[in-house]
Amino acid sequence: MENLAAQVNSLKEKYREIFLKAGQEIQNEIEKIKPQNPCQNCEKSGCNLKGEIFEEFPPNCAYKNWQKEVLKYLQEDVAKKIYQKWIKMLEYRQKFSCSGCATCCKLACSEFSYEELKQKAKEGDNFASQFVSIFVPYKTKEEAQKIYPEYIELLEEKLGKDEKVYFYFCPKLDENNRCSDYQNRPQICRDFPDNPLSMLPKACGFSKWKDEVEPTALMLHSTLEIVDFYKNKIK
Repeated sequence: MENLAAQVNSLKEKYREIFLKAGQEIQNEIEKIKPQNPCQNCEKSGCNLKGEIFEEFPPNCAYKNWQKEVLKYLQEDVAKKIYQKWIKMLEYRQKFSCSGCATCCKLACSEFSYEELKQKAKEGDNFASQFVSIFVPYKTKEEAQKIYPEYIELLEEKLGKDEKVYFYFCPKLDENNRCSDYQNRPQICRDFPDNPLSMLPKACGFSKWKDEVEPTALMLHSTLEIVDFYKNKIK
């Protein structure tokens, strides 16, 4: 438990450092395209706006155009680079393979109950549809806890008693930790893990991939958060 908690705390600290660095880099780029001189209309009207990115400027103000340029930069340049780098990370994942630890088959977790997932599947949610086609819920938390006790304890500690997490397993796993219907497994099984920021046991064949690309994933995730923040704040 202490080892897993240490990993999570280390990840948070790395994320904080990378987030601050990414935020500063975006801020520097925003300042580069900022008008160097105050808007003439603002000077004539005695406008007291400071020319800060989140202010609400009139339509004919040069700073309004600046905001438009910033949004264009975030949506077209930054977001595109994030997507391209994320795709490369997933492509690099193909160099690694499953080790057969079967943790992902024995212990899948979700914030949604089985009934909620089935309802989502009925409403057209593709992930939920695949999930309920293969996974079934544990009858008790104690059953799930036997698979990866440290992980479950950590989840409960971080989320608190009020947050409910549901645990599932795949009944098609045989006694040798092999999928008995491997050729027909759903896409969510074929793609797992598709997020290098998820917690993987060291026995997982993709843990080395996770360790190698984690810094890049943290950078991309933090940058995306900052982009969304700017997009929501600019009026």
